[in-house]
Formats: sequence, structure tokens, C-alpha cells
Amino acid sequence: MAFKEEDSAVDRRPLSCAIYRTVDLLGALFGLLLCAPLLAAICLAIRIESPGPAIFRQRRLGYGKHPFTVHKLRTMRLEADPSIHREYVEELITGSEKSHSNGSGRNLYKLAADDRVTRVGRFLRKTSLDELPQLYDVLRGHMSLVGPRPVIPYEAELYPATYDRRFLVKPGLTGLWQINGRNERTYREMVELDVAWAENHSVGLYLSILVKTPWVLLRRQGVA
Repeated sequence: MAFKEEDSAVDRRPLSCAIYRTVDLLGALFGLLLCAPLLAAICLAIRIESPGPAIFRQRRLGYGKHPFTVHKLRTMRLEADPSIHREYVEELITGSEKSHSNGSGRNLYKLAADDRVTRVGRFLRKTSLDELPQLYDVLRGHMSLVGPRPVIPYEAELYPATYDRRFLVKPGLTGLWQINGRNERTYREMVELDVAWAENHSVGLYLSILVKTPWVLLRRQGVA
């Protein structure tokens, strides 16, 4: 089903949009400046452990299903087979997922055990530091600090019509499911929370999620 922007009931009042974009710009700029030394150190560690670029680029779908290039710190070996993740995600979406869990019996969006991931990469994933370069994507306007995670095109091809509601807003670095269980959530639960944000977001909720996210990361809630 094609995405229809005219179906959107999302609040697009000029003042709300201006607040979101202002906080996005200031937050992303401050975050990049603050984390610049850390990013440099991590990039060096990635290059030392595994040959290849430290930054991983991938095409994703954002607002209105428009494609853009997302940036992340590379967590896998350069020769890693991408079909493994594709097959796993397809199983999650279609409901035929195999048993990949973190010990709590809940399904993980990311594979619980993946030998393609480097030692540095495992640390980056557990701390979510691999997402830091996406602050640059926020500055470019392709992402927001808060919103659904940017979708890989092959995921969207399998989506039922109700999942398309998550494309009513920009993708984000953090969101409702990140502060409500993170990887303890099933794929369906994560998408439902993304859709809930897209349909019912507000400036107050946006700011609340931003405030709660560092606390969740520090407590390592929902970390596989």
C-alpha cells in the first residue's frame, strides 16, 4: 500500500514544528560538539580492530517513505553477510520468528547472538553509542531526536497497511519503545509504539522522552 501523506492527522501547527526543529538543531549540534572526542576515540578503536571505514552508511526510509542515507558507527566486520539480518527481520514481521531472546523469553529486534559483530561493536550496541553519528542526520533534517527508528526498505515491503502510519513523522534517535523496554519488546510491540508516537505526539511527550532516554541508557534497561 502506498503511503498517503494526506491521511495524516498529525499536528503540524507552525509553532509545534518550530519547537521540534529548534530543539533538534540545538540538541544535535550540542551533542556532536560534546561527543566529538569520544567519537574520534571510538572511530580509532573500530579501525584498529577491523579494517575498513569507521562509519557505516545505509539507505533507510524516513518521513513519507522518502529514502535517505543514515550514518552509524560500524559494529560488524566489513565482509559481514547482510542477508542474515534480512532473513531474521522478515521472520519477525511475518510472525514466523525463531527463538532469539535475551533470556526473558522476549524476541529481540537485533539478533541476540551474532558472530558478525566485533568486540568493539558489541560494546557500542549495548551502550547505543553506535547511533551517535545520526546526530548529523538530525542536523541535515532527515531525522529528529525523537521518532520511530528509520526503516530499511526491505522491512517496509513486508509491512501491513497499519504499520505505514509510522511514516507520518520523521524517524528519530530515540522514541517510545526505547524508554519502554527497548530490546525486551517484540517487533510488533515496537512498531505499535512507533505508530502511537506518530499519531499522538506532542511537544510535552517529545521533551519527556528526551529527558528519560539518558536515564534508561545509564540504567541499561532492556539491554540484550
